Amino acid sequence: MRGTDVTAGSDTTATTDTTERAGTTRTTPPAGTTAPARPPAAAPREATAPHPRRRYWRAGLLRGGIELRHLLRTPKELSGHLVNVVVALVLAGYLSDKVPGTQIPMAHLTLSGFAAYLLFQIGLVNLPQILVTEREEGALLRLRATPGGIPAYLVAKSLLVVAMACGTLVLLLGTAALLVDGPLPHGPGGWLTLLWVSALGLLAVVPLGAAIGAVLPNPREALALIMLPVMALLITSGAMFPLSALPGMVQKIASVFPLKWMAQGLRSALLPDAARAAEPAGSWELPTVALILTAWALLGFLLAVPLLRRAARRESGSRLAERHRKASASGGPGV
Repeated sequence: MRGTDVTAGSDTTATTDTTERAGTTRTTPPAGTTAPARPPAAAPREATAPHPRRRYWRAGLLRGGIELRHLLRTPKELSGHLVNVVVALVLAGYLSDKVPGTQIPMAHLTLSGFAAYLLFQIGLVNLPQILVTEREEGALLRLRATPGGIPAYLVAKSLLVVAMACGTLVLLLGTAALLVDGPLPHGPGGWLTLLWVSALGLLAVVPLGAAIGAVLPNPREALALIMLPVMALLITSGAMFPLSALPGMVQKIASVFPLKWMAQGLRSALLPDAARAAEPAGSWELPTVALILTAWALLGFLLAVPLLRRAARRESGSRLAERHRKASASGGPGV
């Protein structure tokens, strides 16, 4: 007797392949049929987090606001900026001469140059001291262990420097206008020039100050190493008296550094056009002012970024402890 062929089944018969995998059953359709399209699995919902750069900016702005409030609540730290304004006002009050070749008071020229010097000092003296001091206190080492700590720190310092510069400039020009009839910009063009020269001047000196702060050895030597060249530039850059009164060689050396061009740009914003007669070139040379300050800003950024990264990379607990030991041995304040 021939056996019954049991392999030929109906077309509607499905072969069931049951697989116990994670508690699910998979059914395989018969050969020659097409499986129905399965809807795509829904992507898991993830919490939308802000972009890292936004987080750094937010953290930096918050930190900068805290440091700014701390500065305003600390009379000892504010006194240095107030003393500079007082010195400028006293000096302007004692000057009664005219700018050579013009009828413009010498006090106006001195106040304009002193405004440039204060911006220069904040970027090239105050900022390096802040960076070196906080490095000695271990702030840079702690920021290395914080995600995004270094970028947020730089944003905070930039905010603090800009606020200090704007506050000092407004205080100087405002009190000078009220007390000693100091200069103010004439018309919208003068205010616009004051704005872009101040902003570009800060861009020229703040990165340079950060680069200097990254390589200075300690806070005790920072002031001595910085102040001597800064005072030399103050005397030779025409900030306190007409640059044309200085020897030609001194003028050429001063024209290399940003303070001369910052002072010249602020004079163009604060003094009338008749004051151009006291300039070596007989004009304000604003395109040259913009070019030189931009070149210094680019140079400062090229120096500051690698030097700050190198300083952060080399920072360690053993280096910090060694610096504290040396400071204690030399009679300096320890941490």
